[in-house]
Amino acid sequence: MIVGKVIGSIVSTRKNENLVGNKFMVIEPIEGMGVKENRIVAIDNIGAGIGELVLVALGSAARIGCNMESAPVDAAIVGIVDDGIGMSGVIK
Repeated sequence: MIVGKVIGSIVSTRKNENLVGNKFMVIEPIEGMGVKENRIVAIDNIGAGIGELVLVALGSAARIGCNMESAPVDAAIVGIVDDGIGMSGVIK
């Protein structure tokens, strides 16, 4: 699981039938999370907004975390960060 900031959204009118009705957000992992990519696309079932810090599950945990075991999901927003105590100034 990583912490990242929602920096945008993606609209896709044609997609896998298991993804219909879902929202996709562009996430920029915060520094120090050890993610190779500088941005990822995550499915959002909790209603995160642009500018919010979120918890993102990756891999098979993403599918389980959003109850979409049969969908092609590799990243899912599973929480919105309220407080970043202990993150030693990483959250901006």
